Amino acid sequence: MQLSKKTLTAIRKINGLSLPDETIFSLPEKMIQFGTGVLLRGLPDYFVDKANKQGKFNGRIVVVKSTHSGATEAFGEQDGLYTIAVRGIENNTVIQEYWVNAAISRVLNANDSWNEILACVANPAMQIVISNTTEVGITLMEEDDIFAAPPASFPGKLLIFLFHRYTIFNGNPESGMVIIPTELIVNNGKKLKQIVLQLAQINHLNDGFIQWLMEANDFCDSLVDRIVPGKLPQQEAQFAAEQLGYQDDLMMMSEAYRLWAIETTSNRTKSILSFAEADSGVIIDDDITIYRELKLRLLNGTHTFSCGLAFLAGFDTVKEAMDNRIFTSFITNLMLYEITPVILSEKLNQQKAKEFALQVIDRFKNPAIAHHWISITMQYTSKMKMRNIPLITTYLQQFKTVPRLMALGFAGYLYFMKTQLNELGQPVQQQNHQQFIVQDDYAVQLQKIWNEVDGLDVLIQTLLTDQQYMGMDASLIPDFVQQIKSYLTNLLKGNILQLIENILHEQHANVLI
Repeated sequence: MQLSKKTLTAIRKINGLSLPDETIFSLPEKMIQFGTGVLLRGLPDYFVDKANKQGKFNGRIVVVKSTHSGATEAFGEQDGLYTIAVRGIENNTVIQEYWVNAAISRVLNANDSWNEILACVANPAMQIVISNTTEVGITLMEEDDIFAAPPASFPGKLLIFLFHRYTIFNGNPESGMVIIPTELIVNNGKKLKQIVLQLAQINHLNDGFIQWLMEANDFCDSLVDRIVPGKLPQQEAQFAAEQLGYQDDLMMMSEAYRLWAIETTSNRTKSILSFAEADSGVIIDDDITIYRELKLRLLNGTHTFSCGLAFLAGFDTVKEAMDNRIFTSFITNLMLYEITPVILSEKLNQQKAKEFALQVIDRFKNPAIAHHWISITMQYTSKMKMRNIPLITTYLQQFKTVPRLMALGFAGYLYFMKTQLNELGQPVQQQNHQQFIVQDDYAVQLQKIWNEVDGLDVLIQTLLTDQQYMGMDASLIPDFVQQIKSYLTNLLKGNILQLIENILHEQHANVLI
């Protein structure tokens, strides 16, 4: 039995399965979504579906597919329905749920149905635009023909969509839309607005429209955070089909954790985004900086401090490392007692940071997500500089002492970057007799430095202070250099886990092993 509107009533009810009510299919279209990817379907569309099931948003989504790759037939055959298999850990409880999502009303291909997409502007209930067109999607293409069917770029498509909206409603301020890009770039809403305005000016659109564009529409910065791997592994998909009693060609997996932080000061926007009432994972705030900081420092920063050590200790995935009590203690202490103190502010208190850190630990332990450490080491040098050097600098300035676990994480980075060159001249690392190419723009340079530099002191000092690498203030780092040298010397002798355990015991307090 194939999942569809007709077969919904035949699906057997089991624990952990959420099904839509028949009334949801008659709800008006309130949102247009540029992108069919799993992140949008696993996060914003999940929130909309959840709200609809609670009777709170009462609107559906028109999805626009802009790329030529990938078919849309499955959406039509299944009436837009698809299942999200939610897997994860929350508060030490294993989550295993199935959500049959009915948020999508139809999927339109921009290359075949552009006029039908533009016709959506005439619907007064259509008030929200969301997108995930990859980071490359939010770029200015000055030569884009905005009157083509369709324009080539996403900003071009959005501009002409809004221009038609302005025309249909004669510039009524109440016809302005809430536009929420979810692309993973800082200030995504502000950047998109700037590009759309530039395109409007380049194409000499009238002043009335440009004023309406600036004043009646709310371009919101947003931050999304949910791991959505996509399709289930074949064996799991077969098991799910047997358990549920239906076939779903669009079934996908997501972790349990979810966050969509949306920045706006507009009460009108907050009223329009009523789906936020259905799930605490949607946060609408005047300033979402703290949520970005939490994700960048505690989630991404912890990954960056840990990945070299974990990989060289022989752990393939994050879950494998979290099954080891010593490595779990390292990550927990690092987050709670070294990273958290330096990111606190008037808006970010210790309790909120601790709650986020504990959620990160749950996410790292998720048995359903195979997150490989070698993937996390990609562009290791740039990530260390952007995410973690500010943490190290602030700690040294604020506490006048060396953050020992951060120093160990940095030593792990240096150890990982001590690569060999393969027969093609590519830098490689070894794990469990398997060879991996190191994907880092600086890997070859660092391999050369390792081979040519005279002494670990010089190596560490060079990488910390050189602007090309970490660019730290030289006056801050003498003690830090010595601590890294001590750890690096021990790492080069092997037995990483024993070194971690020794450091944790030396710190006495806060050891969680």
